[in-house]
Amino acid sequence: MPCVVIAVSGTPGSGKTTYSRFISEYYGLRYVSSGHLFREIARERGIDFLQLHREAEKNMEIDMMIDQKAIIEALYGGVVVEGHLAVWVLKDIAHIKVIFDAPREVRAERIAKRDGISFEEALEEIIQREKSNYERALKYYGLNIRDYSVADLVVSTQHLPPEAIKRVVSTYIDAYREKYPQLFA
Repeated sequence: MPCVVIAVSGTPGSGKTTYSRFISEYYGLRYVSSGHLFREIARERGIDFLQLHREAEKNMEIDMMIDQKAIIEALYGGVVVEGHLAVWVLKDIAHIKVIFDAPREVRAERIAKRDGISFEEALEEIIQREKSNYERALKYYGLNIRDYSVADLVVSTQHLPPEAIKRVVSTYIDAYREKYPQLFA
């Protein structure tokens, strides 16, 4: 079983979930989504996603629980862990750390289309989520999630179609696999 650990982060609407799932399937790795866990907690509490963000701003246990799960899953190996803090939380565990990004307006258009909401609603959601994520990372961990220097690969998803982005990412991972084949065995 492979023991490689790939951490994926990115801004809302940048494609991090799409590309994380691709990496997982293409390389035969488990897939763990911190965002999915965050949404599950919101559903269990009967609140929406943004309300849970507001609760998490007051209660660090929500983020700590999600991040601990990410660490535990990473320690098992053979996994792609996706989440807004994954590359920072797993910086000493993950072999490959990838961040996806695109301009806010591009991401708002994607979210509006995906979720069937207006561009303005999507843009406001992104602004609120980014503010909450940034402030919590700084407050709870002392992390500046706008500093991408922790990443091995930063990919702008603005100009290229998804298939091209997948080729960019797989080219990097394939080169890594050539250098460290034991992690993929």
